[in-house]
Amino acid sequence: MKEKLTGAAIMECLNTTIVGRKIIYQSEMPSTMDTARKEVLGGTLEGTVIITDEQTAGKGRIGRPWLSPKGCVALSVILCPEVSLLSSIIMVASLAVLYAIRDITGLNPMIKWPNDIMINDKKVCGILIESGVKEGGKDHTIIGIGINVNLDAVYLGKVSVPATSILNELGREVSRLKLIRNLLIEIDKLYLCVRNEGSLYEEWRQYLDTLGRQVYVKMGEEIFEGVAESVTRDGNLMLRTREGNLKRIIAGDVTIRY
Repeated sequence: MKEKLTGAAIMECLNTTIVGRKIIYQSEMPSTMDTARKEVLGGTLEGTVIITDEQTAGKGRIGRPWLSPKGCVALSVILCPEVSLLSSIIMVASLAVLYAIRDITGLNPMIKWPNDIMINDKKVCGILIESGVKEGGKDHTIIGIGINVNLDAVYLGKVSVPATSILNELGREVSRLKLIRNLLIEIDKLYLCVRNEGSLYEEWRQYLDTLGRQVYVKMGEEIFEGVAESVTRDGNLMLRTREGNLKRIIAGDVTIRY
């Protein structure tokens, strides 16, 4: 599918309130997150979006390489939420990706706690959240999103975790331009919801594919095994260990045992 991404094309018909006030597009850049950090230091507008066709030196959680070759969507969104809303941002981001993919493709993505979007138990999208908070006030949050869109199976076989793409699942290419627009609209809508004291917890929880499944969780050097029993309203995972104890997981790498 031949289509040209530009900032102007993305902003066309983008009926949003905050997200997309400013769009920075480059055909290639090392990392949308690095560019977003520089924009924050320069005092950019809340809602600024950085997008690239190809990301060459991105980093995911725990500093892992996060490469986004041509055919993917790689973007970062700068928001300025109140400190009390920080735990809701992962819900905003993951639901926005899920809804955008579903609406464009008809596929049924699910969420693997805390930050992966899955189709048929394979990763189609990764999300990274970085926040800088000043004492007694708000600073910024950057949402990094990488979606495997029109990426063929040859590349997917080179990654270390079971992965897929929309092309692989749907059997045809989709418009990245339409997907990006839908994604930004969904982020805007969901972010406004939590800013207006709405809750996304019930929506987010119903799409969590991790719950009720046998998992092991790596937290630093520690590994816990058990059943992912529930999630708290602030997004923590509650793990029922083999010993019968209930362990709160604030952050960690989760692997589902199939």
